[in-house]
Amino acid sequence: MEEHKTREVAGPAFVLGGGGALGAYEVGMLKALFAAGIQPAMVLGTSVGAINGAAVAAEPSAASVGRLIDLWTGLGRAGVFTGSLMHRVSTAVRSRTHLYAPAPLLDLLHTHLPVGRIEELAVPFQCVAASIEQAAEHWFTRGPLDEAVLASCAVPGLLPPVAVAGEHFVDGGLVNSIPVGRAVALGAREIYVLQVGRIEQPLTPPRLPWQVAAVAFEIARRHRFARDMADLPGHVTVHVLPSGAAPGEAAAGLGQLRHNAFGRTAQRIERAYAASSRYLETLPAVTGGRS
Repeated sequence: MEEHKTREVAGPAFVLGGGGALGAYEVGMLKALFAAGIQPAMVLGTSVGAINGAAVAAEPSAASVGRLIDLWTGLGRAGVFTGSLMHRVSTAVRSRTHLYAPAPLLDLLHTHLPVGRIEELAVPFQCVAASIEQAAEHWFTRGPLDEAVLASCAVPGLLPPVAVAGEHFVDGGLVNSIPVGRAVALGAREIYVLQVGRIEQPLTPPRLPWQVAAVAFEIARRHRFARDMADLPGHVTVHVLPSGAAPGEAAAGLGQLRHNAFGRTAQRIERAYAASSRYLETLPAVTGGRS
C-alpha cells in the first residue's frame, strides 16, 4: 500500500504537523507562502496537518487558503468535537473507546476536499497514521483520500480507529508528528515546516493529573522532530515557519480540541500570516518554487 521514492523532489516540500484546533496557524502560514510565490512540489501531513495538506495538494494556490478558511471558520459548528456532555457520555458508553462519532468530520472532508482519491490530487501527497496491529507508522500514498485523512486524524479516546484493509489506524501524531525525515527520505532538498507553535515554547513539568499524559506525549513528538532536524543532510534546507502564537497558547493538551478552542481561528490565521510573512521576507529572493 506504500510507495517510497528516493529521487530528488523538483521543488519545495510542505510538511504540515498535527495540533488540533491550533492547525488554523498552518492556514496563515500557507497564506504567507502563496503570497510570497512559493508553491509545493510535494505535501506531507500529520493529523490536522493532513486535512490542511490534502486541501493544498488538491489546489496548490491561494484558492486553497480560501477553502481552508471556510473549513476552519465552520469547524467548531460542524459537530466534529461538539455535543452535550450527555451525548459524549452516551457515545462513550456505547463504543467503550471514544467520545465522538467520526461522521461529522467525514462529512466535512467530503465537503471541502474536491477529489476522492490521493492519486487525483494536483501535487503528490502523503499522510501518516499509526497502525495498531503493526505498532508502526503507516504512510497513505494512494487510495480514498477521506479515509486516509480520517485515519491520520483519529485521536485515541476522541475518535474511533479507522479500519482500512483489515488494519486499524489512529492519529499519526503518535508516531510522526512533524514528518521532516519522511520528506528528506523522499528526496526533498528544500522543506517548509508548518507547525502549530508548540515547538516554539518550552515545556514545563505537569501540575495536574490530566497534564501528565499530554506532557509525556509532547516530549515524544518533540524528540522525533529534534532528531530529524539533527540528522538533516548537508544538501537539505529546512525553514520552520513561525506561528506568531501568544505565549502559552500552544501548551500541550486535549483542550485544543474543545468546541470553544475554534473560536480564535481568524486571529490565529492572521498571526501566523504576519509572522511567517516577516520570516519569508528575510530569505533570498531566488528560492526554489517561487513563481
